[in-house]
Amino acid sequence: MIDRQTQLYGVIGYPLGHTLSPVLHNAAFQAVGLNAVYLAFETGDLRGALAGMRALGIRGLSVTIPHKTAVIPLLDEVDELAEKIGAVNTISNREGRLIGSNTDALGALKALHEKTELAGKRGLIVGAGGAARAIGFLLKEQGVRLTLANRSQEKGKALADFLDCPCVSLEEIGKVQPDLLVQTTPVGMFPRPDDCLLKPKDLKKGMVVMDVIYNPLETRLLRLARERGCIPISGLTMFMHQGAEQFRLWTGLEPPFSAMSQAVTAALK
Repeated sequence: MIDRQTQLYGVIGYPLGHTLSPVLHNAAFQAVGLNAVYLAFETGDLRGALAGMRALGIRGLSVTIPHKTAVIPLLDEVDELAEKIGAVNTISNREGRLIGSNTDALGALKALHEKTELAGKRGLIVGAGGAARAIGFLLKEQGVRLTLANRSQEKGKALADFLDCPCVSLEEIGKVQPDLLVQTTPVGMFPRPDDCLLKPKDLKKGMVVMDVIYNPLETRLLRLARERGCIPISGLTMFMHQGAEQFRLWTGLEPPFSAMSQAVTAALK
C-alpha cells in the first residue's frame, strides 16, 4: 500500500536499463514491513536530481554511472571512507542534509574475502571509474600490490596516480600476471553480454576473477574465467553486499539478506 506516509528511495544514473536495485530494495522493504518504495530515476541532471531529493524529502539515493565522483561537491557532507576514496554511491537525507557514503568498496571486499585472502596478492583492476576507485583504494589498504589497466590512458593514469600504482594499456594486461583481477567497466553488461575487454590468454589457471557486472549473472569474462580454470566471482555477490550496507545506512535495520538475494536471483533468471 502506497500512501502519504510512504518513504521514497531510488537510484540516479544514466543509463539505468540494467539496474536491479529497485528489485533488491523493494524486496528488503517488504520483508521487514517498511512503508517505503524504491524507484529508478534515469537522469543526467545531477544538480536537479539532488534539488529534487531535498524538495521532495527522498530519504535515500543510490548513485551509479556516471555520477559517483561528480556528486561529491553537491553534498553537505561526505563520510570519511567516501572522502578518502573520492567516490560516492549512496546518499542519505538526514533532515535535509545530504550525506554521501561509499558501500561499493565494502561490498567488493566482502565478496573477495569469501573466495580468497588478499594480503600480498598481485592485483589488476580493469577500468578507471568510480567503482575502480573505490575497490582499488580498499585493495591497497588490504596489502594488494596493484596495477591498473584502462582503455583511456589519460583517465587510467590519473587514477593510477591517486592509487600510487602502475598503469598499463589493455594490450599489456598479459604481462602483469596478477593473482587477482577485478573488471569494473560496464563492458559486457546487458544488453551487450557478449562484449569483453580481456582475451582468454590474459586469464591463468587459479587466478581469482571478479566482474562487478551482475546483469547478466555470468558475463562473457566470467565464462572465460571458468573455462580457463580461474576462480570466478559474480558481480551479484558485490551487488548484494553493497545493497545490504545501503539498507543498513538508510534504515538502521539489519538487512534481510535472504529475501533480497532471492528476489534479485529470480529477476535475473
